[in-house]
Amino acid sequence: MSQLPPEPPRPAWPARLWRAVRPRIAIALAAVAVIAAGAWLGSQFLLGPSVDATMVVRRDFVQSVVASGHVEAPHRVNIGVQVTGVVKTVPVAEGQHVRAGQVLIELESAEWSAALAQAEAAVSQARARLRQLREVQAPVAAQAVRQAEVNLDNARAQLRRNTDLFRQGFVGQAALDDLRKAVDLAESQLRASRRQLESASDGGSDHAMAETALAQAVAGAAVARSRLVYATVAAPVEGTLIDRAVERGDVVQPGKALMVLSPAGKTQLVVQIDEKNLQMLAPGQKAIASADAYPGQRMVAELVYINPGVDVQRGSVEVKLDVAQPPTYLRQDMTVSVDIQVAQRQQAVLVASDALRDADLAAAWVLKVEGRHARRQPVRLGLRGNGFAEVLDGLRPGDLVLPAKTPGIGDGSRLRATAVSPADLRPPSP
Repeated sequence: MSQLPPEPPRPAWPARLWRAVRPRIAIALAAVAVIAAGAWLGSQFLLGPSVDATMVVRRDFVQSVVASGHVEAPHRVNIGVQVTGVVKTVPVAEGQHVRAGQVLIELESAEWSAALAQAEAAVSQARARLRQLREVQAPVAAQAVRQAEVNLDNARAQLRRNTDLFRQGFVGQAALDDLRKAVDLAESQLRASRRQLESASDGGSDHAMAETALAQAVAGAAVARSRLVYATVAAPVEGTLIDRAVERGDVVQPGKALMVLSPAGKTQLVVQIDEKNLQMLAPGQKAIASADAYPGQRMVAELVYINPGVDVQRGSVEVKLDVAQPPTYLRQDMTVSVDIQVAQRQQAVLVASDALRDADLAAAWVLKVEGRHARRQPVRLGLRGNGFAEVLDGLRPGDLVLPAKTPGIGDGSRLRATAVSPADLRPPSP
């Protein structure tokens, strides 16, 4: 009789239980996932998504126009030379503060000094000629006139006596003709002497020529003196040298700026404003400015000039602001940021600009939270700036509005809103 093989040992009961349950675990997990997804989708469908909403507030509001520009003195002075020459010394440095009349550039001047000495000698010579004319030539000419008059009187007297003797037959015709010639010669000499006296006297031609020569010599001396003066270039006004492009030994010529002087006086900020903001600008408006190099320090400025023209290339308008008390760190051409306060409202109703839709059109609107729904709400706007807009009609303080970029939300959508406070709206302090 044959024997049956022994039965294999049965697994323990935990293993048998795991084999029985394992096929059902995947089904159970899938069922749980389906139930969870259904619950989530149901809550999203019934209650709507959770979104952040910005609160409408009531606060003091300042509308401002922000722009950037640079520091500039009211004008700049280009310093150059008026004559060609070689630079002898440059006793000032770039960035140095100079007083009016202080020497900035000195040229080699030996040749001009010699020319001035020669011109002044010519003046002395011309004055001596005029003095000689008055003290010598004019008196000599007067004596010559008196001598010619005496000679003429004598010649006439002899002619009269010999005429009587001729009638009596004591003198011949030839002797009488010689005496008449002597009278004519004496008259001619008298006329010449008188002309010489008139020429040497004040108003005469010799006197006029001497005065002209003196004037010409004086003018030549003035030219030589001015050239010598031009050898030294002095500061026309007090200020600060902001540029220097000349060194000792350089050959310089007229027409080239060798230095740039920023005169002491009012400090101005020159900025470019977008032309779309032109209607909001007016002289006298206050502004808060800061230099980019010192962003934590503020200064007060005032709008004083609006350029009447528009820069076509940039679509901007140049404006200038005076800084009544410029800080010591301010330097020429520094880059500055300017916040011009163009309007102000006390206790205005404000809404965040990112919640506005069609803000540039006449019919602006927002999505306002009403209970658990979003509703389209038209608004009428006033001032704008710094990320906020004044609401004249359509909203009240405490209302909640949705940012325009909130996805998947439209008019009538369900939602669960979470209130978010807007940013601090206080204007920056100087």
